[in-house]
Amino acid sequence: MKTRIIADSTADLLPEIKARVQVVPLTLRFGDEEFVDGVDIDHKTFYEKLVESDVLPTTSQATPDAFLRVFEQIPSGEGAVVITLSSKFSGTCQSARIAAEDFENIYVVDSGSAAMGSGILVELALKYAEEGLSAKEIAEKLEEDKKKIYIVALVDTLEYLQKGGRISKTVAFAGALLKIKPVLSVVDGEISVLGKARGSKMGNNLLVEQIEKVGGVDFSKPVLLGYSGLSDALLLKYVEDSKGLWEKGLDHVRYTTIGSVIGTHAGPGAVAVAFFQN
Repeated sequence: MKTRIIADSTADLLPEIKARVQVVPLTLRFGDEEFVDGVDIDHKTFYEKLVESDVLPTTSQATPDAFLRVFEQIPSGEGAVVITLSSKFSGTCQSARIAAEDFENIYVVDSGSAAMGSGILVELALKYAEEGLSAKEIAEKLEEDKKKIYIVALVDTLEYLQKGGRISKTVAFAGALLKIKPVLSVVDGEISVLGKARGSKMGNNLLVEQIEKVGGVDFSKPVLLGYSGLSDALLLKYVEDSKGLWEKGLDHVRYTTIGSVIGTHAGPGAVAVAFFQN
């Protein structure tokens, strides 16, 4: 029995992965302007508007009807696994579950993550589907796998953390003067500050240390790096500074832009790594 993989638009996916997945979009708002995420606003436009805007954008969850329209297109005899961003970030997971109530072979998995974290869980789901696992089996495996997802990011500016109310204006101002770059993590749907470094070189070292601190990378599962903003220069610098970490398990480093959920809090110039812990 064929199993389809469905994700919401906040999952950061490489183009070749996205082509194999059905995507249910959220709504993104900049003040009075409203956009359908991934449909009439892409990552480039998002970051251009983020820099220009005085207020942070907000997202509205995908509705049960949006999921229902996708579910109704699934042929009889096929199953589906739906992977959503963390229910701590959005009601999108609940919308998917409401829509799935009337279907027998559709399973909803709360990724407990967002952006690239959801993205690598989607990739793993596709791998399981290729191996012939049923929708139920895939969902059960993902519920265990998601516990080991880890996102760690180096933020270039404190401005957006301050705008989002996660740090005070005083801390943001002092950090800017001292060129402090915080390292963030996303675990179980929570964004937290793990440490602070002065300058990019120390920040890159702190990022590597944090990856090793949580047990290192499970290279048998998907690994995805990302950057926020309009340039990948800081990401490429990080990859060069930490090449010893990646040479152990990757033929090449795959990376993408970070979408609206994490990008709103990190602001432009962030570098992030999403992986499954050993």
